[in-house]
Amino acid sequence: MFEVVCISFAFLLGLLVRLIGLPPLVGFLAAGFAINALSGPLQLPAEAGAVLSHLSHLGVLLLLFTLGLKLHVRSLTQPPVVGGALLHFAVSCLLFAPGLYLLLDLDARTAMLLGMALAFSSTVLAAKFLEAKHELRAFHGRVAIGILIVQDLIALGVLSVFGDHTPSVWAPVVLLAPLLRPVLMRLLDWMGHDELLVLMGLLLALVVGGVGFEQLGLSPELGALVMGMLLAGHPRAQELSKALWSLKEVFLVGFFLQIGMSGLPDWSAVIFATSLVLLLPVKAGLFFAVLLLFRLRARNAFLAGATLTCYSEFGLIVAAGLIPEWLVPLALAVALSFVVAAPFNRLAHPLFERLETRLNRLEGSARHHPDEQPTTLGHASAMVLGMGRTGTSAYDALTERGARVIGIDADPGKVAAHRGRGRRVVYADVEDSTFWHGADLAHIRAVILATGSREASLFATRQLRLAGFEGLIIAHAFYPDEAEAIRAAGADQAYQTMAEAGVGLAGHAWTALEADKPT
Repeated sequence: MFEVVCISFAFLLGLLVRLIGLPPLVGFLAAGFAINALSGPLQLPAEAGAVLSHLSHLGVLLLLFTLGLKLHVRSLTQPPVVGGALLHFAVSCLLFAPGLYLLLDLDARTAMLLGMALAFSSTVLAAKFLEAKHELRAFHGRVAIGILIVQDLIALGVLSVFGDHTPSVWAPVVLLAPLLRPVLMRLLDWMGHDELLVLMGLLLALVVGGVGFEQLGLSPELGALVMGMLLAGHPRAQELSKALWSLKEVFLVGFFLQIGMSGLPDWSAVIFATSLVLLLPVKAGLFFAVLLLFRLRARNAFLAGATLTCYSEFGLIVAAGLIPEWLVPLALAVALSFVVAAPFNRLAHPLFERLETRLNRLEGSARHHPDEQPTTLGHASAMVLGMGRTGTSAYDALTERGARVIGIDADPGKVAAHRGRGRRVVYADVEDSTFWHGADLAHIRAVILATGSREASLFATRQLRLAGFEGLIIAHAFYPDEAEAIRAAGADQAYQTMAEAGVGLAGHAWTALEADKPT
């Protein structure tokens, strides 16, 4: 009965909110509150909450593990990441804690803990937003995820200092985890492409990372992330991430249901949560200002701030362990912040485009930005946007035919890797209008769109045509409607790459058959 209720409510409300243009997770949150409100008539078993809590925990661990597969340690040591996270946390606490202390007549400890809980941003929601938009490896995506990881470490520290438990005396053993990297790399080499690959991911994320770190008195979420980071950079890391994708998505439905089922709020909780939601623009504006202070360009500061504009599930973990009487009001605030953040993130790119002139004035002048766009494309005659597997294959094929090619990618790590292999690749975000305003397309005759993102391909196509580019635009697409939309935006041709791969295989087969014909 429990699974029937959860799956039915989640599906129906998820479908309903999708039809009105919101992400399904908003429907999952609503489903949680609905199940809670109807718990009496539905007669759910007593252990239902514990089962759902366990499933949601597995989803979070798998999410953080797959997130770690795409991260590198050096991305966490950048000044905007460490400095931005610490400065934003400090300022947020200084704003929230005194305000709560004075307005709600709380004791100093409770006000401080509430302020800390509200200073965090949601790792789960941010990762899902960035993953859906293929921006996990974009510069602003890396900065946002890095800040979230630092926040999670701060949350772990808060729980250790104010909670009733401390890390085990064996906790320093985790510092030896990097020594496991060669073993794990070789183990992943030995895995096939079937169920053993999935089981290896589950073993590392849930057993070694989750349970292992928990036994040492450390956060299991941190453990799952660390296990993923140990495999980052392996050629099959992306394959492992895709193998776990469906499991992760299903378990994460439980996470959003659990937030809604954490309790039914009274009117005071509703007023408290609504007031906090009204403060979300302050939270976003503070992130924007802090990242500008660390010399990010306005666009990346805005997009990173938008990704971090919501309250955090880690705040609920802090509340559950330290101030349980505030769990339900905070859960409602987190749920409402998700509802607000979802459409805001979906519209972040066009919103920045509309505010670009005003926001760019806040950058300051005569200073180097760590996310600088290229000033010239040189004398390249062909440009490949997106240097994943499809883009790299296109780049190499054109180069072999004697074309002068330049590759563009928003992942600084990927850019460095390509340069190390001798390819001419530069960092730029094709969804950044500043890049298109400054790009010299005089020598470019053909553009290949291999970003893997429908929105990025549409934006790049429109910007190219607006800039007066009259050359050839060829796009990679996954679905027929996607290809049609890109052609309508101005592309000359848009191909379903997987279908084209089949055509290519058929061509090779036909050539072989023709060669075997008797003369």
